[in-house]
Amino acid sequence: MRALNVAESLPDTRTGKHVGGQLLRSGPSPAPNYGEAQSAESRKDFIHRLNVALKELRETMIWLKIIERKPLCKPNRMKDIIEECDELIAILTASIRTAQENQ
Repeated sequence: MRALNVAESLPDTRTGKHVGGQLLRSGPSPAPNYGEAQSAESRKDFIHRLNVALKELRETMIWLKIIERKPLCKPNRMKDIIEECDELIAILTASIRTAQENQ
């Protein structure tokens, strides 16, 4: 996971530790939540679990933007991971919309 690599590369400062800790919590969270959605017991459960994954992705995006704007690491390193996170948000948003329409 790229978010974990970013968290590990942050400076050993009070800010770096705090932001890194937050990123370590939210960054990997969408993957297991998506896995839970794949095993959902109903369409409603599926939508709920995708929404949880989406919420974690959005939180991750905020932390990535904070890292980029501070900057806590090289800005050119953040561009790709922010774009990837944005793409994943778009994919989950479309999946949720489709699931809701097919309910």
